[in-house]
Amino acid sequence: MAEELVNNIVDRFSGTAPEEVIVFIISLLPILELRGGLIAASLLDVNIVKAVIICMIGNIIPIPFILLFITRIFEWLKNFRYSRKLVEYLEKKSMGKSEKIQKYQFWGLVLFVGIPLPGTGAWTGSLIAALLGIDIKKSTAAIFCGIVLAMVIMTVVSYGIPYLVEHI
Repeated sequence: MAEELVNNIVDRFSGTAPEEVIVFIISLLPILELRGGLIAASLLDVNIVKAVIICMIGNIIPIPFILLFITRIFEWLKNFRYSRKLVEYLEKKSMGKSEKIQKYQFWGLVLFVGIPLPGTGAWTGSLIAALLGIDIKKSTAAIFCGIVLAMVIMTVVSYGIPYLVEHI
């Protein structure tokens, strides 16, 4: 699903925006994040170093805002009939994935953010950390470590494997 989204975005904006801007925007988005950004960067032939820097920055930018403000935003949105169900759904869905984070705290959050599986990543990890009330310094450090882990894994998948396939 994520790869299909990335391909659609790349197809839609390729030629109309610089490749780096496309990669940056993809890295900012929930669900796609750094993982989708690195796939897009590889498809667009963006230099690996430039791609890693752009994707890291794009994935990190939303994290402090989520950690600091999401619980207050959710409480405010629950006051409205139309947004209450969405907020409750997001809370339930996120908290359904929180067991390992609750149990292992720092390392659970690192692995949740860093291992590229559906429904994981910095956005969801930040939301869970905020909902669980995990210390902001601890959660920020864990999420950053998770982003670095995801970056290593996805760089190998997006750049390393295609390089090996091409040159073997």
